[in-house]
Amino acid sequence: MKSVADGFRQATRASAADLTSEQRVERAFRLGDDDLRAYAASKSITLDAARIEVARRRSMGRRPSTSANATGR
Repeated sequence: MKSVADGFRQATRASAADLTSEQRVERAFRLGDDDLRAYAASKSITLDAARIEVARRRSMGRRPSTSANATGR
């Protein structure tokens, strides 16, 4: 028996198969923007504040890359 999620996944794949690479990238950016707006609304903050918070959370617990350092050390 197929689940609703399986049907949705199949429909999503089928619709994505008809898109060009450029259209898929545009869709991904649009989905990211939609998610950011939803996050900002749920936290009652501005879009800029949401961007900053998401970027800050992404970098939490990560070590800085030595390759990003100009001296390499």
